[in-house]
Amino acid sequence: MPTVILTGLPVPGSPLADELRSLGFDVRPAAGPQDAAAALAGVPADQRVAVVDSAFVGHVHALRLALTDPRFDACAVTGALAVQAGARGALDKAAAEAAAGADGAGPYADRLAAAVEAAGTTVQRPELGTLVAAVPAGPAERDAATAAVAAVDDEAVRLRTAVKSRDGFFTTFCISPYSRYIARWCARRGLTPNQVTTASLITALIAAGCAATGERWGYAAAGVLLLVSFVLDCTDGQLARYSLQYSTMGAWLDATFDRAKEYAFYAGLALGAARNGDDVWALAVGSMILMTCRHVVDFSFNEANHDATANTSPTAALSGRLDSVGWTVWVRRMIILPIGERWAMIAVLTAFTTPRIVFYALLIGCAFGALYTTAGRVLRSLTRKATRTDRAAQALADLADSGPLAELQARLLRGRAGSFGSVYVAALGTLVMIAGAVILPFGDPRLTAVAVIYVMAAGLAVAAPLKGALDWLIPPLFRAAEYTTVLILAMKADVPGALPAAFGLIAAVAYHHYDTVYRIRGGTGAPPHWLVRTIGGHEGRVLLITALAAVLVSREADFPVALTAVAVFVALVVLVESIRFWVSSGAPAVHDEGEPA
Repeated sequence: MPTVILTGLPVPGSPLADELRSLGFDVRPAAGPQDAAAALAGVPADQRVAVVDSAFVGHVHALRLALTDPRFDACAVTGALAVQAGARGALDKAAAEAAAGADGAGPYADRLAAAVEAAGTTVQRPELGTLVAAVPAGPAERDAATAAVAAVDDEAVRLRTAVKSRDGFFTTFCISPYSRYIARWCARRGLTPNQVTTASLITALIAAGCAATGERWGYAAAGVLLLVSFVLDCTDGQLARYSLQYSTMGAWLDATFDRAKEYAFYAGLALGAARNGDDVWALAVGSMILMTCRHVVDFSFNEANHDATANTSPTAALSGRLDSVGWTVWVRRMIILPIGERWAMIAVLTAFTTPRIVFYALLIGCAFGALYTTAGRVLRSLTRKATRTDRAAQALADLADSGPLAELQARLLRGRAGSFGSVYVAALGTLVMIAGAVILPFGDPRLTAVAVIYVMAAGLAVAAPLKGALDWLIPPLFRAAEYTTVLILAMKADVPGALPAAFGLIAAVAYHHYDTVYRIRGGTGAPPHWLVRTIGGHEGRVLLITALAAVLVSREADFPVALTAVAVFVALVVLVESIRFWVSSGAPAVHDEGEPA
């Protein structure tokens, strides 16, 4: 059980001790700094410990935000400080100095927080908004603070802030108004966000199974269940924010299950259509490719500009001016078809039309959204004057997913690659690879030669640090080249099972790419190099698939088996390492609060 040291003389009638116990803390009183230091010494170093001023007046949720958030080593509001094991040494040192007579102004907990921060530990200070957290100096100030607490509904604020601050129109106005209450219901019954996330996945898989029946009742049930799954998908994050139940496992589930649910539903639609004699596997694979490439554009652009300086882009200024006109914000969020609008469209069309129409609408809508966002970001990049950091360049290199073949060339060319435009080399290599796959017959050995050219272009593109204005386009270009080549070869093989096998392979590789993104977002860096080398990197996989097509040209029926074998290998290697990482103590306990996917 975590411990809170309640410092100073007790205030008659104060509910503070009971409020702290309601948050799960063991409360230990300490009259002064020496008593507090002694009490701290009695708390095991691996336990969460907090220091709270006895005169504290504020909302319970303000205390919850400061004392129970697991994502930060140290967190504080006025009159309250909590630390985990990572900041315990700094707290013990600050308490020892205070006990030895080091003077300071302000509440004891605030002085400790300042000392911990001065020692080099970041102290998170949550935004309280209308919530109150104060240590009054006298009766008059205490009465005023108590009145301020009574004037604000703590529970209403807690419910409101459980909703993601930035979301799409459909989620904001059609789901969150009631899903937050489902989150509170779950919290009061002891359910965890991970359990809700798992329920969302199971519901989506059942929906995919219903779609796979190919019957009208199955499509109708699938549409309803997909919407239920999305409600639960919103609820799990709101439950995490409502109860501050963040975890490494939750971060992994939250980061990966959305894609698993959506891609499983695509597969269900394709299976259902096949039962009625309509082969839409190519559309399903194309939808998955478009969605993943669009997300990689988002991720790469954000990482490239995460800490860029001197942002003077006129396009960004125009976007800022448009943000001041409220309705344009919602229109621009809706037209890119974020997850809420996308799932609503898929659910309605599934229930009332056919899988082919669903995929046509999905491809058209997502293509428009991808072109809109990419064009805007290209304009921003070309019109801004910014200096990108080594960290941004490394993030883009990690997102490029270069394997041993590209790495070898990059090492040979390093120092001589500055005269080349990295993004233009990557774009040329991508166009040559896709054009070769389109023009040449299945199994033509010349396509393997084209793949060799692609490998050379991939190595040249990453030989220099990726600090160019448009270098953030390199990862999505590589994704488009790899995924599209697999799709085209599977279509040209024209044998049963080739497109479903391609779907599985692209899904496995896409999981690896999403896993890389969320590791970088969590601040822990990309997956280990051995993993990328083991699965070949994007250029190695392209070369392997084209070589397999050439070898199996006279036995096209074996090509789906080869694709499946590669898919299983990639999936096993990636999943084992991913699970090992996300359940380890080094994984970040974060949840996605960024733009809607």
